[in-house]
Amino acid sequence: MEVRWNLPEMVDKSYAPLFSSRLRYIAIKGSRGSGKSEAEARKVIYDIITKPYVNWLVLRRFANTNRQSTYTLLEKVSNVMGVAHLFKFNSSLPEITFKPTGQKVIFRGLDKPLSITSISVQTGNLCRMWVEEAYQLESEEAFNTVDESLRGKIDDPDGFYQTILTFNPWNENHWLKPRFFDEKTKGDNVLAYTTTYKNNPFLDDGYIKGLEEMLIRNPRRAKVAVLGEWGISEGLVFENFDVVDFDIDKKIQQIGKTVHGMDFGFTHDPTTLPSAVYDEKNHELWIYGELYKTGLLSEQIIGEVKKRNLLAATIHADAASPMTIAELKHKGMRRIKAAKKGPDSVELGITFMQSLKIHIHPSCTHTIEEFNTYVFDQDKMGKWLNKPVDANNHIIDAIRYSLEDYYANSSSKAVMINNVL
Repeated sequence: MEVRWNLPEMVDKSYAPLFSSRLRYIAIKGSRGSGKSEAEARKVIYDIITKPYVNWLVLRRFANTNRQSTYTLLEKVSNVMGVAHLFKFNSSLPEITFKPTGQKVIFRGLDKPLSITSISVQTGNLCRMWVEEAYQLESEEAFNTVDESLRGKIDDPDGFYQTILTFNPWNENHWLKPRFFDEKTKGDNVLAYTTTYKNNPFLDDGYIKGLEEMLIRNPRRAKVAVLGEWGISEGLVFENFDVVDFDIDKKIQQIGKTVHGMDFGFTHDPTTLPSAVYDEKNHELWIYGELYKTGLLSEQIIGEVKKRNLLAATIHADAASPMTIAELKHKGMRRIKAAKKGPDSVELGITFMQSLKIHIHPSCTHTIEEFNTYVFDQDKMGKWLNKPVDANNHIIDAIRYSLEDYYANSSSKAVMINNVL
């Protein structure tokens, strides 16, 4: 079997270390459109074909997200590389087998730890791991448990173990930063670097234009999404939240009070629909579901609401869109209602949310992103103001609407809590 590849034509030179380094860990943080996932997918295929001892474990926070992301990407990349005919693709597991030798690419999620510890391969060694969207792994201990399961003697004298992590770096307080990027705390056996959309020569002009517009429209978000830099926690409106896995059905049964809000967008801004369990007694909010999509017409919004079994739910929606609300009500969302507007409604809502302990389920990736980038404004001297920047808040606004019955009747004037001041 002979396969002819020209790697410099397939990946940008910034990703050359993926193919040449023998270090135990390679961590790549980057912007959207940086090509890091596609480059890593090429490495998966490359290592399988060129190293007969290699089997891959592809890990994400949730098992069911692999099928629509990493599995589909590897199928596409194998076609681009001209070797798809050498692989057997099983989408139901999912799993990919290299037909000449039986080597495998196995997909798992940290939500099913037992399915990881029981993995065995018949050919070679399970000695490679790709952790995609590593930022979603809220627990370093969970990562260590899986990483340490890659062990044992490799029969090939040139064989080595390697773990690749790819992610967008939304908050500098994440465990990934000291573990892999900070010079004083990272290990010796680590290569860590950053890529941006400029390292991806395959992007179209329209996509690049959208990213560069974000630098002007939304610089806080663009710092991570466009420049691949670490998001910072300084000036955050909400410091009272954490990302924690919890049993959604059990939590709903325990507390029994769910709230839902909706914010409308179309071209640049998304339509959002977050869902949460509100524990009034313990002042806790458990956010468990989200819709976050641009370009939705009313019929498509109805379809998304049906998917979530929320047609009969009370949904507090953005009052600035009365025509959309009327349309959705006419099409079946009988209990959608306009959120109340008032001179202090934003301040009251934010202050109320600041008084809660907010828990975000790790599956709510856009919610996590917003809570990590929603910040107070600054004056020309750089002094923090007691007013948030009106950006990175489409889900947060919808959550605020959903809670209005619990704060709208408050007669006290809102004074936002700003720990920076």
